[in-house]
Amino acid sequence: MGTGKSSVGVELAVKLGYRYLDLDCVITDHAGMSVNRIFAEHGELYFRDLETKAIEEIAYKENLVISTGGGAVIREKNRELLRSAGVVINLVASAEEIFFRLQTDCSRPLLKDDMSLEKIKKMFEEREPFYADSDIRIETVGKKVEDVVLEILLHLKGLM
Repeated sequence: MGTGKSSVGVELAVKLGYRYLDLDCVITDHAGMSVNRIFAEHGELYFRDLETKAIEEIAYKENLVISTGGGAVIREKNRELLRSAGVVINLVASAEEIFFRLQTDCSRPLLKDDMSLEKIKKMFEEREPFYADSDIRIETVGKKVEDVVLEILLHLKGLM
């Protein structure tokens, strides 16, 4: 979260001539409620089940750039689906940078009760093995969206 997935995803889709899909939007469209409301009324496990169903639905559609939430890769099934359907790209920022970027963002249900640097670091530590399994990892701190997109395109063309 807070690494620039949405901004980079939209721009990358434009450059590739693809459509852009935000997985959370697919989930909220199907559920008829916001991510925060899903978490509040049904809990994280229910949300993760909806997330898996949404990935199953869209993973094999062609010419898409899909932006997932940071927790989507926790489930092995999700990682397998995403990996078999295309290239998995992990945008990286330090916990300190994420904390700075999200200070005024109240839309993160997993940080609703504790928006601390320590909580973000703990989430990163827990998720790092899953993020490390990506095909491409790109640091976003100090880079413009256009620069991150160019770096992805170079990776995809095998130039990096």
